[in-house]
Amino acid sequence: MADAQVTCINKPNVNSSHEHITHLGNPANKWRWTREQVIASIDAGTNTFYVIDPVSGARADIGVVRESGRAPYLRTYADKQWNNNLLSLNQCPI
Repeated sequence: MADAQVTCINKPNVNSSHEHITHLGNPANKWRWTREQVIASIDAGTNTFYVIDPVSGARADIGVVRESGRAPYLRTYADKQWNNNLLSLNQCPI
């Protein structure tokens, strides 16, 4: 299983703080996957994904959230709490 750091995201509206994420990536490691690919990889147990908080340096793992009536989505999980560290990442180059 690979452990991959996510350093950037893409979403349809760059300026929206609530828009869904379409892609996650790490340009330094030359990868960019769709949200669906990341969810499938986490579900299959083939990869783990995480972000590093730029202020504290703390690691936050990325998990899949499933809520009734909504498509699965990704969120970070640190200190036993779900949070939105992903939305604060820079946009990935396309």
